[in-house]
Amino acid sequence: MTTDALLQWLAEDAAEGHPDALGRSRLAAVDVVPARPPRRVELPSWLAPLLTQRLTLAGVDALYEHQADAATRIRDGRHTVVATGTASGKSLCYQLPLVQAALDDDRTTALYLAPTKALARDQVRALRSFRLPHVRAAAYDGDLPRAERDAIRRTANVILTNPDMLHIGILPAHRRWGDFLHRLALVVVDECHVARGVFGAHVAAIIRRLRRVCAYYGADPTFALASATIGNPAQHASMLIGTEVDEVSTDAAPRSRTVVALWEPPLIDDRLRTRRSTLAEASELLGAIAASGRSTLAFARSRAGVELLSLHARRAAPGLEVRAYRAGLLADERRSVEQGLIDGTIQAVATTDALELGVDIGRLDAVIIVGWPGTAASFWQQAGRAGRRDTEALVVFVGDDNPLDHYLLAHPSRLLGRPIEHARSDVTNPYILGPHLDCAAWELPLEPGEQWFAPADIAPLVDAGVADGRLRRRGDRVYWAGRGSPAASVHIRSTMGAPVTIVEADSGIVIGEVDAARAPATVHVGASYLHQGRSWRVTDLDLAAGVAAVERDDGTIYTRPRSDTDLLVHAEVQRRRWARCVLSYGRVEVTTQVLAYERRHVFSGESLGVVDLDLPAQRLQTTAVWLTTPQPVLDAAGLSRHRWAGALHAAEHAAIGLLPLFAMCDRWDIGGVSTAWHPDTGSATIFVYDGVPGGAGITARAFQTDARWWATTRDAITTCPCDDGCPSCVQSPKCGNGNEPLDKSGAIALLDAALADHASSP
Repeated sequence: MTTDALLQWLAEDAAEGHPDALGRSRLAAVDVVPARPPRRVELPSWLAPLLTQRLTLAGVDALYEHQADAATRIRDGRHTVVATGTASGKSLCYQLPLVQAALDDDRTTALYLAPTKALARDQVRALRSFRLPHVRAAAYDGDLPRAERDAIRRTANVILTNPDMLHIGILPAHRRWGDFLHRLALVVVDECHVARGVFGAHVAAIIRRLRRVCAYYGADPTFALASATIGNPAQHASMLIGTEVDEVSTDAAPRSRTVVALWEPPLIDDRLRTRRSTLAEASELLGAIAASGRSTLAFARSRAGVELLSLHARRAAPGLEVRAYRAGLLADERRSVEQGLIDGTIQAVATTDALELGVDIGRLDAVIIVGWPGTAASFWQQAGRAGRRDTEALVVFVGDDNPLDHYLLAHPSRLLGRPIEHARSDVTNPYILGPHLDCAAWELPLEPGEQWFAPADIAPLVDAGVADGRLRRRGDRVYWAGRGSPAASVHIRSTMGAPVTIVEADSGIVIGEVDAARAPATVHVGASYLHQGRSWRVTDLDLAAGVAAVERDDGTIYTRPRSDTDLLVHAEVQRRRWARCVLSYGRVEVTTQVLAYERRHVFSGESLGVVDLDLPAQRLQTTAVWLTTPQPVLDAAGLSRHRWAGALHAAEHAAIGLLPLFAMCDRWDIGGVSTAWHPDTGSATIFVYDGVPGGAGITARAFQTDARWWATTRDAITTCPCDDGCPSCVQSPKCGNGNEPLDKSGAIALLDAALADHASSP
C-alpha cells in the first residue's frame, strides 16, 4: 500500500469507528515535501590515508557539500556551527577533524557535550566504529562507577559527556583534569538548539567557565556546534560560547518524498464542542501504521502522554511490540528501545522529545506528532526522523484540543509554511549567572576586569556575593568563601531546586523523578502518576527530603491540581501606550500555592470531587508582559462589570496558547494571571509571565510583537466555531481555577476594543 493510500485508508477507517459529529474528514490538510537529490564532493585532501581507508570501508567515498565545508573550517581552527536537517550527516562534520587530530598526535584531546547521556554514548559507538587505536573515546557520566571514571580520565583522549557532568564533575575538579585540559584542541557541542531559554543560559555560563579554565592551562580549543535548523544558528552559537562563530546551514543531504498530514480529532458532541481524546486518536494511528509494517515513532509532549500512548496502542493492536521511551527510565530500558528500533524488533515507540535528538536509531517509515511540539524547529526535527532512503515517509500531526493547535489546523500555511524560529537565551540573567560566578570563583579566583562572561557586567553580582558572604576579596582577587564547590547546589535543568525522587512505598525502588518546582502540582498526596504503562498513586510527599512515595493503582482515576496565583509588579521596564490601553514589560513576583486537586474518571471524564491540600506557597521572581485595559475600554467593549473577570480570563488563556507562535517556547514555560482590578496598575489587567526565575526572554519577545500577538489571539478565538468557549480556544489544561469563569464573547469584545485603541494610537 502506498503512503497516500495508507493515509486515506486510515482516515476512512477512523471515521467508521468514531465519526465526526458534523461529518467532516479528520484530514485538515495534506502536503507533500518533494524528494531532493544529494550534492556530493570528494573527500578532503587533508584526511590521512588511513582515515580515508576507514571511511571507504564504511561505504563513505564522498561527502555532502555541507560536511566537507564544515569539517574543513573546523580543521582550520574556526569555531563553526552546522545547522542542517535530521539525518544530514552532521556528526561527520566534527568527527573527521577530531579523528584526524588524533592521528596527527594522539596526545591531543577532545571534549564532546550532548544534552543527553544516550546521545553521548551513541557517539562513543560511532567513534569506535573507525577502529583506530589513536582514538580512545569513552563516555563519562553519572551512570559510571567512580573507579571507572578515574580510569577514563587517565587514559581517554576523547571524553563524551553532558553539560551537567562538565558543570558538577569536571570543572570543579579541574586540577585532576589539568593534563587533559592543557591538550584540549576541540570541543563539540551537539544539538545546541536544545540549549535555549534557561537551560541555554546555564550552558552558556558553563562553557564560559570551561574556556576560562582552559586558558589557565594554556589551551584555546576550537568549538564545533551542531544544531537542528533554527533561524539564527550563528548568533545562537556565538551566545553559547562567547565568541564569533562561522555558520554552515545549506543542507546538501538527500531527502525522500514525505507526505505530511494534519489530523483533527473528531467532534463527539457538536453542542458541547467536545472532541475525541487526542491520545486516543494518536494511539490508534500508532497501532494501525505500525501494524501495516511501517516502523513508527509517536512524539508526545509529556511523560504521562507517552505512557498512555504506548498503553492504548498495545490495546489497539494486540501482539504489536510497543514501547515507551522518555526521561526517568533506567539506562538499560532506554538502550533496549534504541537497539530494538535499529534491529527492527520494535515496530512502534511512543516517546518524548528525547528521541527528537540525534541518537542513531536508523531512519523510520512514519512519525506521529501528538500536539504542537512548541516550535517549527522541533516539528521538522521530529518529522525528519521519518524517511528511509529511496522510500516514502509519512508524518501525521495530530492536533491537540487547545487554542494554538486549533489555530494551526484552521490555518495550515501557518504550520507548513512557518519560518523557523530563533533560539534565545539570556546569559546575563543574574539568577543564573550569579551562582555560576560562585562556581567560577571556586575553580579559579575572579580577576579584576574579567571578560570571560561577556556581555554580562559581573561587577554588581560579585559585589552582591561579597556582601552576602558567599565570596571574599583578597587584594584584587575574589575567592569562594564556602567549603567545597558550590556546583552541587546549582541545578542547570531546573532553577527551582533539586528534583524530587519518586519511590515505591513498599520496596523503596526508585520509579522516577520530577522537578522541585513541579512537585506540588504533580506529586502531591493523592496525585496519579504513570510509569511504563503502570499507574501509581502518591501516598506521601516530603518536599524537604525531596521524596514522594507511591503505591500501585488501577489507573481509572486521574487528578488535576487547583491553585491560586498572585502577582506583584516590582518594576515596569518598558511600556507602549495604545491610546487608553497600555502594554508593559517588567519585573514581577509571582506567588503560587496548590490548594486542592480534582479527581476525574479516566474514561468518562466525570468529576469525582475536589480534595483540599496543605502545601507551602512558591515564590518566583521573573519577568512579565501585561496589557492594562481601563474602564472606558471595557465600557467601549459593551461589557458589564460582572463579565469583566470571565472576559479577561478567557483572553489570558488564549494569549498564553498563542504565544508559542511568536516566541520559541512551550505554553508550559509561561503562566498567566488576569484580574478585573490590580493594585499596581489601577485597572483590569492581563499578565503573562516567564515560568522561571529571572525570566527566559519569552515575555520580552512577546512585548516586542506589540499588537500582532493580541490580534492573532483575537482571530483564534473568533474563528473557533464553539458557542461558549472550548479547549480549542479559551479553555486551558493548566488552569488552576478549573477554567472558571470564562466568557468567550466577552474576550472577543475586549480584544476588539483594545486593538481599536492600538489602531487609533499615534
